Amino acid sequence: MIRRDLSRREFISISGLAAGSTYAALSSPALFRQLLSWVERIPEVNPYQKFLADQPIARYWVSTESINADCLRCHSSSETGGRKSFDHEERFVKCLLCAQGCVMKENERGKCRARMNVKGRLRSLVYGRPIAIHVDPIEKKPFYHFLPGNQAYSLATAGCPLSCQFCQNWEISQAKPEDYDVKFVPPDNIVYNSMSESAPIIAFTYNEPTVFVEYLTDISRAARKKGIRTVLVSCGFMNEEPLREMCDVLDAIKIDLKGFSEDFYRKVCGAELKPVLRSIKQVASSRVHLEIVNLVVPTLNDSDKMMSALSEWIVGETGTDVPVHFTRFHPDYRLLNLPPTPISTLERARDIAISKGIHYAFVGNVPGHPGNSTYCPSCGKIVIKRSGFFPVEYHLKDGRCEFCGREIAGVWK
Repeated sequence: MIRRDLSRREFISISGLAAGSTYAALSSPALFRQLLSWVERIPEVNPYQKFLADQPIARYWVSTESINADCLRCHSSSETGGRKSFDHEERFVKCLLCAQGCVMKENERGKCRARMNVKGRLRSLVYGRPIAIHVDPIEKKPFYHFLPGNQAYSLATAGCPLSCQFCQNWEISQAKPEDYDVKFVPPDNIVYNSMSESAPIIAFTYNEPTVFVEYLTDISRAARKKGIRTVLVSCGFMNEEPLREMCDVLDAIKIDLKGFSEDFYRKVCGAELKPVLRSIKQVASSRVHLEIVNLVVPTLNDSDKMMSALSEWIVGETGTDVPVHFTRFHPDYRLLNLPPTPISTLERARDIAISKGIHYAFVGNVPGHPGNSTYCPSCGKIVIKRSGFFPVEYHLKDGRCEFCGREIAGVWK
């Protein structure tokens, strides 16, 4: 029986073609050619190929290898002549997870770098491979109206479908999975570790968690059985069907509405605005708690016109009770040339949002600012006072203002 894991040197050795025999083979062109033909037929083990073969099949994709593949998922009817299928010389896969809609040849990855076409099947390269795990206050995500004062067991893998020039976590969001040597962590272990840390919340954060949707949803289902809540911190660039599955298993979602301009999204984020707006509307119409963050970047998305349009859209499409955070930019990644956002700009953005009818507008990344606190929309008194990421005063009783009895939107217990 031939061992398939032999190196060529080992094959020559154990085949008796060592020392004098090897010399004889090298002296005889015919024998040498026969030896080479034997060796070439024995595949060498490639650790990277083995790694790929071990990765689980992803969800949300279509392939030219799929039974009853509909080519109109990738091509226009004018390209196909109206036909729904035809033969391809190569095995292509189209990812249906996010709005990038990546079409991959064999051994190609999507823009997120976390999903790959391996022999005509899309595989997740990040399932069970968290590269960052921390325990953070839930306010750091930020969630201000979801179980305030609690700790969140937070994790991320590599990868993101966007390429935001201001990304604060670019070392992991723009990385490939193999850039980090990590051990496999099953979903149940994440839940167990969260319980060990006395964290009643698991947060999917730091990179874009949509790229590990299979892992995320498995963790969330396991967590729900143990009474642990799960939250998503997202750019909102996923497609409708994956988001529907996530809404079924998650308790809260925070979406970054990075600007209110298609031009800003294309030039600064490598993405589009419309899919994000669609995702926000979808979450708002679900049972899931929603909060929105706008990172205010000087000269790029900080005009009064853009702030007004953003706030008007939020009120018109999600209502007045969704918390909206206007967060301070700090120079990072590829935008080191810009200064931190002036606090006055954040205050102006918050004032505009309130003037448009948003009940809960916040100033973020400015510790100790009065805009960190939650105010009752009716009596105007502080119902949650925050210092940094921590509530220091709490004036809610059964989700209502202690002073006037007004119900305050959020998840409080």
